[in-house]
Amino acid sequence: MTVDEQLAYLTKGAEETIRVEELRTKLEASARTGRPLRAKLGVDPTAPDLHLGHTVVIRKLKHFQDLGHTAVFLVGDFTALVGDPTGQSETRPPLSREQVQENAKTYLAQVFKILDPKKTEVRYNSEWLDKLSSYEIVRLCGKYRVARMLEHEDFRSRLEKKLPISMHELLYPLLVAYDSVVLEADVELGATEQKFNLLMGREIQREYGKETQVCLTMPILEGLDGVQKMSKSLGNYVGITEAPAEMFGKLMSISDEMMWRYYLLLTDLTPQQLEAMRQAVAAGSRHPKDVKKALAKRIVMDFHREEEGAIAQRHWEVQHEEKSIPEDVPENRLPQLSFVRSKLAHFLALRGLASSKAEATRKIKEGAVYIAVGDREPPDWQRLTDPTWEFDPNNYRENPTVTFRIGRTLLKLRLEFNNPGEA
Repeated sequence: MTVDEQLAYLTKGAEETIRVEELRTKLEASARTGRPLRAKLGVDPTAPDLHLGHTVVIRKLKHFQDLGHTAVFLVGDFTALVGDPTGQSETRPPLSREQVQENAKTYLAQVFKILDPKKTEVRYNSEWLDKLSSYEIVRLCGKYRVARMLEHEDFRSRLEKKLPISMHELLYPLLVAYDSVVLEADVELGATEQKFNLLMGREIQREYGKETQVCLTMPILEGLDGVQKMSKSLGNYVGITEAPAEMFGKLMSISDEMMWRYYLLLTDLTPQQLEAMRQAVAAGSRHPKDVKKALAKRIVMDFHREEEGAIAQRHWEVQHEEKSIPEDVPENRLPQLSFVRSKLAHFLALRGLASSKAEATRKIKEGAVYIAVGDREPPDWQRLTDPTWEFDPNNYRENPTVTFRIGRTLLKLRLEFNNPGEA
């Protein structure tokens, strides 16, 4: 790509680039000298699992990698012990080293579904932060003013509310800024809420006589509801380790308007390709549903085998367009000796359709649970809304095939009744 094309691709979907003209200068120098830019993304592995919202900034790092620049993925194994104060209304208890190391292993396995592991420079900030002497820490602290530190939105908010701030939390922005000094970052990526820390990196680099980094922030991705940010606690998320059919079905539930935002932040399409697709939909030459299917398939293939995208699409079409049950849904045989009457929420959790009775109860109350009795095509789906409803297999002697659906997950049971006279 030309410098102009690189600039458009790298800033695609970005909330803010500080500063665009500096990034252009760095790209021009890279093209002239052949030295790739060093694009840094630092992540504290405080939780083991990622959803699509987490991948927005990781994908932007991939865009630098795609253009031949060096993707530096920094695991904040030291700073995770301190705890990022961003977005926190109170001091958090620090994690243990064992927790951080375990999370980091899982995190990297998921990150490499997006980044090319052979072309990614993986670093751990314990490499240098563990070795800082007391003198070096005091020297680092001397390069920033307390008044400036308290401009941090979360610190300022806590002061106004007379909530405590621990001394180690004030160190956090300085430590992540020092990472940029050591790594000689040309660009640092982060979510919008990390802007303070990224700008601190620019200032501390300058204090140490380094060329300052460009700060590129990415927006927070809205969840499936299109309103609140994607979050596991809100239940509006798509996990990147979820089954292909589940991912595909969830993505098909977003609005047509939100589809474009997902295309912008979750794919590698160029601005020109996105605009051409928008125009095709506006002109009526492509249907929004087909464009959304292409998005869901593309995202599924990013995190699963390529053929899984087409299989997941077919599953969705069979269920939602043909109103049938996919032929490859396995049939679970349940012999009469195993028949047990059980409350619906308990049954769903027991059969693996929900991770717990609490989650099953929530799904039932949301109206996401259905039952179909017999082998009719299309199935006669009946919504189940009472968590205390009892499933008694003995009630289905006339129609021994019972299929449950929770969200986009199916469980097909074949109830095997004993022949008359059998023990």
